[in-house]
Amino acid sequence: MGDTGAPGAVAEGLEEYRRELTGYCYRMLGSYAEAEDAVQEALVRAWRSIDRFEGRSGLRTWVYRIATNVCLDALASGKRRALPMDLSGPSGGGTPPAPPQESVLWVEPCPGGDPEAAATAGESVRLAFVAALQHLPPRQRATLILRDVLGFSAREVADLHSCTVASANSSLQRARATLADRRNTSDGPAARPPGDSVRQVLAERYATAFSRHDVEELNMLLHVDATLCLPPYAKWMRGIPDIHAWLTGPAIGCRGSRLVPTVANGSPGFGQYRPQADDTGYAPWALQVLEFRGDRISGITAYRDTERLFPLFGLPDRLGEVSHGAALEAEDVSEPSAAV
Repeated sequence: MGDTGAPGAVAEGLEEYRRELTGYCYRMLGSYAEAEDAVQEALVRAWRSIDRFEGRSGLRTWVYRIATNVCLDALASGKRRALPMDLSGPSGGGTPPAPPQESVLWVEPCPGGDPEAAATAGESVRLAFVAALQHLPPRQRATLILRDVLGFSAREVADLHSCTVASANSSLQRARATLADRRNTSDGPAARPPGDSVRQVLAERYATAFSRHDVEELNMLLHVDATLCLPPYAKWMRGIPDIHAWLTGPAIGCRGSRLVPTVANGSPGFGQYRPQADDTGYAPWALQVLEFRGDRISGITAYRDTERLFPLFGLPDRLGEVSHGAALEAEDVSEPSAAV
């Protein structure tokens, strides 16, 4: 560390890595809350052992080694997080979902991110990419994120894992092959991600159409193979016809909803609020995360855990009075739907 690298100065420098460490741990663990806890644990471990940092590796590599070990410890149980499409095949849109699968560890959304940077960074911030990472063995997962997302060199990753460069490169190739197989199976050939301006226009059109329950307009915005999934329900749908059937059937109670924009996983998202039948306002219903492919919306993931997620995303706990039109639409619904 040298005589100018006093422990206090190094400890202060560690805090500068908190944000990027949170992104790394989120990709590793699939949960933003767990990622924050892991980063805090990693920084505490680093602060406690700062006097043993000898400077043979860079400070960034050293703190990432600690964070990686924290994540590997957390993943030791073997349980992995998933999205509904990881559990079963798609189902028809005309039927309501089975009861929530509360025992499943769901891949969760991450608040914030720069949408413009996300568009140029490719899929590394996508919700689907984070879910795909969960299929990799933990060490392969760490290697791929460190190399392909964070730009660590092969030597740095080898030092971090205390292995040879050849071993680190072999782990990376296996991880890349696994993800390529999953991409080809689920998405088909990759399309160029749209720019930020295109995504914003699509998101705005989506919000307007959804609030008006203009299903025909929504159909025009969706990719032919678009998916809609509804954690904590295992149900998910693929394709415009089934999503159409869902919105005009079990989810008809979403007519008159209001969408408040937010950013999730670097992509446009929305807090969805459904009108209450007594005209007292709009109640939180779901956090919607959009994904894009080409010039269409390719995925909608609607999380129902609003009590926990809305504060995390800075969304209000309710909206104001229901408009007369929305109230009439709400009164037409004989039975509330189970999900979006």
